Amino acid sequence: MSRQAPTSSPGDDVRTPPDDYDSPWKEVSGRFFPQLVEFFTPGLYRAIDWKAGYEVLEQELREVLRDTETGPRRVDKVVKVRTRKGKPLYVVIHIEIQVSRESGFPQRMFVYYYRLYDLYPESVVSLAILADEEPGWKPKRYRHKLLGTDVSFGFRTVKLWEYNDRWAELERHPNPFALVIMVHLKTKATRGNARERLRWKVELVRQLYERGYQSADVLELFRFIDWLLILPRGLEKSFRERVVRMEEESKMRYVTSIERLSREEGREEGREEGREEGREEGREEGQLEGQQEVVLSLIEERFGPLDDSLRKNVRKAGREQILRWAKRILSASSLDDVFAT
Repeated sequence: MSRQAPTSSPGDDVRTPPDDYDSPWKEVSGRFFPQLVEFFTPGLYRAIDWKAGYEVLEQELREVLRDTETGPRRVDKVVKVRTRKGKPLYVVIHIEIQVSRESGFPQRMFVYYYRLYDLYPESVVSLAILADEEPGWKPKRYRHKLLGTDVSFGFRTVKLWEYNDRWAELERHPNPFALVIMVHLKTKATRGNARERLRWKVELVRQLYERGYQSADVLELFRFIDWLLILPRGLEKSFRERVVRMEEESKMRYVTSIERLSREEGREEGREEGREEGREEGREEGQLEGQQEVVLSLIEERFGPLDDSLRKNVRKAGREQILRWAKRILSASSLDDVFAT
């Protein structure tokens, strides 16, 4: 297993914590749904009457996913809109966030489609946004043939990885989802290099402030950047300080960063004012959390991303169990070997 040369001085904690894509994508795609449609499918955007509003249908989504295993790191949405002619339209948005291709993905898109079609005939549009890192994987069609029966289902596919070659276009594009894609790509590109991630996190916040969005949108996008580009604790403090200076220099005061800094400092002061017994207990708890994150990072470096259930098991484990897993990682040939009882 190859190892990168250190990028910091001894004693600095620059290990990048495991990334979380699912929750930030779920929120940003809901908050900026019209902008998502406009960016990825301009023709569909023009066909929709946005003044009539739109509705995210959680119950319909649960019905579609009934008996369907979607697994971790996927964001699915069913959104009801109206066309300019007044006709209802149900848009199926499927955002796939994973590190490798999946042979069953086109079939799953087909299953989503026909289950919604049962509910809303002739009113369903499907869009797949692929956020993985395999350039050659871009499924667009499901095909099944058996004894004279022939089923063919095509769907629109967007590949985020392809925007790496269109970076200058993203920087110029006024749509908020251009910035969302930039954040996603740099989260992928800086995995394992926390100092480079700090540099890009500051740069993307700077670009956010310069785009002239309304304050509410700036705060939402700032939250997305902050949520996705996770930094180690030491570098996180440096990031907050730089954002504060940026706001002071530009005279653009967005309260997210200031309030966040105040909350962190307040918690730190509260810990210092506590009893020695409480501080010792907090240190031990923090050490265990740190060991859990180290084990998660090592496992993901060796075997790739873990699903949510395994992550939860690691974060619930005690010190002795964590140490047993840590000793197995280098010699294990599979995840089963690491977690064997």
